[in-house]
Order: sequence, then structure tokens, then C-alpha cells
Amino acid sequence: MKKIVTAAIAIACAGAIFTSCSGSNPAASGSSSTASVAVGYSYGEEKTFHSDDPVTYTMSFSDAAWYAMQDEWKTEGIFKEIENMTNVHLNITSYDSNDYNQKVNLAINSGSAAYIIPKVYSEDQYVAGGGVVPVSDYTQYMPNFTAFVNKYNMNPDLDTIRQNDGKFYRLPGMHQAALQDYTIMVREDIFEAAGYKVRELEKDWTWETLHDVLVGVKKYMVSKGMCKESDYIWSDVWCGESGKGNGGNLLKLMGASYNVLSGWAISGSNGGIKFDWKKREFYSSSISEDYKKLITVANSFVKDGLLDPETFTQNDEVAHNKFYSGKTVLMSTNRGQMANDILGVQKILGNKAKCYVTAYPSGTTKNLAETSRLECGVMLSQKAREELGEAGFIKLVRFVDWLFYSKEAYSLIKWGPEGKTWEWKTVNGAKVKSLLPGYKCGGLGLSGAESDVDIRLKWGFAGGNFFYGHSTAESTDNFTPDVQDLYARYGKYKTVATVDPKAKPTEDQREQLNLWAVPLIDNINAWTLKFVTGQKDINNDWNEYLSSCKNLNVDKIVNLTNEIYKNQK
Repeated sequence: MKKIVTAAIAIACAGAIFTSCSGSNPAASGSSSTASVAVGYSYGEEKTFHSDDPVTYTMSFSDAAWYAMQDEWKTEGIFKEIENMTNVHLNITSYDSNDYNQKVNLAINSGSAAYIIPKVYSEDQYVAGGGVVPVSDYTQYMPNFTAFVNKYNMNPDLDTIRQNDGKFYRLPGMHQAALQDYTIMVREDIFEAAGYKVRELEKDWTWETLHDVLVGVKKYMVSKGMCKESDYIWSDVWCGESGKGNGGNLLKLMGASYNVLSGWAISGSNGGIKFDWKKREFYSSSISEDYKKLITVANSFVKDGLLDPETFTQNDEVAHNKFYSGKTVLMSTNRGQMANDILGVQKILGNKAKCYVTAYPSGTTKNLAETSRLECGVMLSQKAREELGEAGFIKLVRFVDWLFYSKEAYSLIKWGPEGKTWEWKTVNGAKVKSLLPGYKCGGLGLSGAESDVDIRLKWGFAGGNFFYGHSTAESTDNFTPDVQDLYARYGKYKTVATVDPKAKPTEDQREQLNLWAVPLIDNINAWTLKFVTGQKDINNDWNEYLSSCKNLNVDKIVNLTNEIYKNQK
């Protein structure tokens, strides 16, 4: 592993190189609310970062097909606006979002990574090779990051991403409070016509209840000639191509309901490893009885002709088209997509088709899928530190601090420039942000006329590469009354689980765990989808599944994880 510069050396270098206007060392006052001026640039808590001379930083970009990057983003949109404010030009390397993690991994391993690497959910696989910087050595130079950590007591949360060396290698998006994003949307008009009041059912419904309700809804639809007995009335998004072969969002939501890691949640988990708070030890949720309950319930939707098994292989557009056209009556959504989903239905079926976003069902627990106040974040490459030198790298760090953690940049990235795309309005005595006439934004859940310009599609604002974290007031400032109502219902009907502690392996231990975990997770995902879609019988083949996991070292992973955790206390 390449040698890294310690925090002590970083402080010494900064002290020798930088001089503030007052003659004090800006490194020592990095969290001050007063702007500091270093040689060649200015920065500070809630102060605009600005480089005296033009500077270019490379950055990787996860390009989502449903709002693909356009040339206008660079010439007049988000990247141009960032450059206008900071004098920093971002040289973008764009990867398709479905291949983003793989392409980033290849770039890091080959030494060709961009300086700034956003949209990273787990940094564990990158640490051992020395390709990314331990950013915790540099947070002292990040006044906006530091102020947020102190204000909202984020240190216990940051401890969950520290590695064995006591450092963390990803600057995470930080929330004042955990927010659940993904849930399900239903055709309320059809449910009601079939005799089911979703707004009452959602108060305490389970996935088993939903199953029985859907049986009744389908029976009604068949009787009215709305579908055939052989048709499926649920075909979901974010589980097929974008689910990356693991069941995606749906199995993540259902998994959390049964206290297991599945779907998106199993990635980077070393094989579904969770913590038993009663026994105070780790175990594999992927071979637990709760996991068997999960796949049994998930399979019941497929087996009984409700959930289309193509959900786990199809393109998201296929599922959207089925829901928008009325062929299906249930689909996953999130706060950024729900306005588009409602609009998609209304375009084809008219206003009589009523959609309702529900608090999704519970299983053995009422826990939400989101527990942590941290989310995906930013890594900085070793290449950046080598090519920029220590002083130049600290300048980069301060730019990143502004870009991802300042209120000013958050507002710009989310809403666009004030006066150009949005304005302040007073609603019920409160000052709120509002898009200007002629604009809408799917990324903010704000719909409009068909002729309105979508500021995400046109210019790249409200995109997933930057738009995460911050205070509850900031992260919810785009919430419509309907979305605010959804979160109020979450608070009434759902609970938040305790975040599991983290075992912090050494580099050798991590390498060993990874060698075991990669084939194990592939095996778990393959078996899970076969169970759910009925290709394998849960009762007859369960023991064979358990044996396959044990043959792929699941017990060794559990034992080593517990050993690491015990010894780090």
C-alpha cells in the first residue's frame, strides 16, 4: 500500500504555506465562520470558495439514463454555474450509472481515477490498495463539514465508517435526521373500487396483508375486464437492470421489514452480516429464519400471479409504461420520482386515475429501511494528492467542502441560481423556495405543464451526484404538501432501527473477508431471485441453499467479523 501523509505532516505543510489576511494560520481556523484567504483562493464557513486563477479538477460522474447528461449542463447549466462562482472548471468523466461502481473501481486500481469521486456508497473495497485518501486527515481544513458535524453531533455516525486505522476514506452525505426515500405508489381509485381503503390499511398493514388485498384487487379487475387472470398487476422498477442482479429496491424495503439485508442493502455487507443486539454479536441475516420469511412472502406475490417475475430482469421504462397505462396498479417510487409517476399516469389515463403514495408495509418489524444519518458520499483519489502536492490538495479539499457541504452550493445544485430558476415566496407566513413560472423539476418532485422546462433534464440541477445530505430544513425545502404528509405518516406508522456497529478489519482481514464475501453474495443473490421467482422451492431447497452458503465460507465470515469486533473494543 502506498504511503500516506499523516495529519501531522499535513498541518505542518499547511502552516508553512498558507497565510490568512490577519496573519493567522487558516488551517487552525478552518471551522471559523469568518472567511479566510489563502494564497491564491478564498474560503470559509458559508463563504463562497473562489480561486484567484482558473483551476481544473477532474471528477467522475454517475450518469443516469432517465436524466442523462446534456451538453448544456457544461455550457450553461450546473457545471457552468459552479465555474462562474468558484473559478473551478470540472473536467467530467461520465460513466453510465449501471456501470459506475465497476468503472470507478477499474480507474482507481489502474491509477487513472479522477480527483473527485462522488456517489460512492461503500469505500471498503478501495481502502487497501491506497488509491483513495484517508479524508479524515483533512477535515480540519473543511469549515462547512466541521460546523455540521459539531452542530448535529455527527461524530458517532462518522465512527461507523472509520476503518481499522481509525480513519475514514469517504466524505459522506450527512443528514440531521434519517429520511426514508423509497416507498410504493398505488392506484387508489382501483383499490377503492375493489373495496379497499388504502389510507386506513397502511396504518398497520404488513406485506402479507398487501398480498391478500392485491388478490382481491385483481379479482375485481378481472371481473370488470380490466385484465386477464394470467396478467400481473404489479411490475416494479429499480429491481431489474438497475437492481444489479440482487433484487434492487424492492427486496431492500422488504428485507428491512424482516430485519435482514437484501436487494440493494446486501452490497458491501460481507454476506448479509447484521448485529444481534441481545447477544451482542454479528450473524448472517442471509441464512436466518427471518430471511426465509422474507423470500417466502416475496415469492407469494409471484406464485399467486400478482408480481411480474420480469420485475427482476426488465428495464425500468417497461415497468413505468405498465403503470402509466393502467396495466398495473402498484409500483415503487421515491420523493424525487413520484411527481413524474403521477404525471405519467394522468397523461395517459386522465385525472380520474388517482395515485396515492403509501407508507410501505411492515414485516416482522415496522422499521424503515433507512437507519443511518449518513448516505453516499465523496472520495478523493491518491492521484489528486500526488499531482497537486499537499498545498494544492488542501485547496481541492476546501473546494470540495464548499461544493458538498455549504448551504450556498447545496441550494445552487438543488434549485439552480436564485432569480433564474427559482424565487422566494411567502406561503402561510413562511418563506419558501418556489420554481419560477415555466419551470418544473422531476428531481425535486415538482411537476408542471408539459411545455415547462425541467431544470434537471435541461441543466442538471437536482441530480444525484451532489444532491444529498444537509439539515432537515434544507433537505425538505422542496417537499410538496403530499410529500410532507407522507413523512408525517412515516412518523406515525413506522419506526427507526438502531444502526449496527461496525467491525473494523485490518487490510489483510478486509482482503480475506472480501475474497469470501464476493462469491458468497453472488450466491445469495442468485438463490434469492430463484426462490422469489419460483425457480427454486423454498421448502424443498432451503437446506441446499444453506449448504451452498456454508460451503462459501459464511460461517468463517461471521466468526472473523466477531473476532475483529471483540478485539477492537
